[in-house]
Amino acid sequence: MRRWRGVGRIVVLVGVATLAACAQKPAGTGSGLPTSGIYKVGKPYQIAGVWYYPKEDYTYDETGIASWYGPGFHEKNTANGEIYDQDELTAAHRTLPMPSLVRVTNLDNGRAIVVRVNDRGPYANGRIIDMSRRGAQLLGFDGPGTAKVRVQILAEESRAIAAAARQGTPAPLLAEIDGPPPKAAPRGRIEVSGPSGPVTMVSASLQSASTQSASTGAPRPAVVGAPVPPPATVAGSMSEGRFVPAPVVAQLPVKPQEAIYVQVGAYGSEENVAKARARLSAMGQRASVSLTRSGGMSLHRVRVGPLDSVDRADTLLNQIIQAGLTEAKIVVD
Repeated sequence: MRRWRGVGRIVVLVGVATLAACAQKPAGTGSGLPTSGIYKVGKPYQIAGVWYYPKEDYTYDETGIASWYGPGFHEKNTANGEIYDQDELTAAHRTLPMPSLVRVTNLDNGRAIVVRVNDRGPYANGRIIDMSRRGAQLLGFDGPGTAKVRVQILAEESRAIAAAARQGTPAPLLAEIDGPPPKAAPRGRIEVSGPSGPVTMVSASLQSASTQSASTGAPRPAVVGAPVPPPATVAGSMSEGRFVPAPVVAQLPVKPQEAIYVQVGAYGSEENVAKARARLSAMGQRASVSLTRSGGMSLHRVRVGPLDSVDRADTLLNQIIQAGLTEAKIVVD
C-alpha cells in the first residue's frame, strides 16, 4: 500500500513489480489472506522527481518530521502484504526493510515508542515516517498531525523478525508484555488506560558521555541532550505470526525547542558547496554551512534555517526541490 496523500503531481517511474523484487513467499492464513506479510526491500524508485533507495540499513538514525495515517487505509494490504490495523503500532517508511522495528521519539515531548515498519511511504515531501493512528496517539501528535521526531532502527530485533519473514515462519516473541522487566529497567512505571487498551509508561535517564546501541552494544557518538534509548528488550505479542510491539511509552529527555532546517545536501567538495549556495542565493535564500563526519568522511552540510514551523519548512523544501536540488530534506537539530 503506497499512499499519495499530500503530494501533487506524481510520476512513478519504477512500477510495483520492481518494488516487490526482493519479496519472499508469504505465509498464508485459513482465510487465504497473507496477514503475516513477506520480507521486502525493493529496488530504487522515483516519485515526483525524487529518488528513493531501499536497503537494509541497520545503522539508520535520522531526525525529521513524522505524519500519520488511519481510517482510509484500515484493513487494507500494506506494501509487504500485511493487513493494516490503525490500532496497532506500525509505520510506513520509504527505504527501510519490511518488516523491521524502529524506535520513534517525539522531540517535542520526549515520548518514545517502538513500532513495526510494514509499509512504504510517506511521499509528501519532508516526512520521514508515517505512523499508524495508534502510534500518533501515544506520541501525542494525532491532533496536530505532524511532529518533530527521531527514528532509530533496532538492529538485532529487526534482523530476527526479518529472518522469520523470509522463511515464512512465526516471528520470535522478543519479550512477553507480562514477563519479567528487562535488565537495567528504567525507573518509574505507571499503568494508564488508553483508547485501545492499557498503556505502559516508563522513564529513562540521560547519559552524558556516549550512548550504547540498544541492539549491539556498540558505542555511538554522544549528542548533548539527545534522546537515550531505553533497554533493548522490546515488549509485544504475536498476531497472525507477526511480532507486534506493545503500547509501551518511554519518557526520554529531549532538548527544548529542537530547530527545523531544510538541508540541501552534504558535500565532500567545496565546489559542490559553492554551487548549492549559488542556486539558493538565486532563490533569495541564505544558506549556512557546517562540518560533520559520516562514514569516516568530512562533509559540509548546506542548510537553510532555522525555520519557525513545519508549514514554512514544507513550503521552502518544495521550492528547493522544484529548483532541481532533489536531495534536499527537512531535518531537526
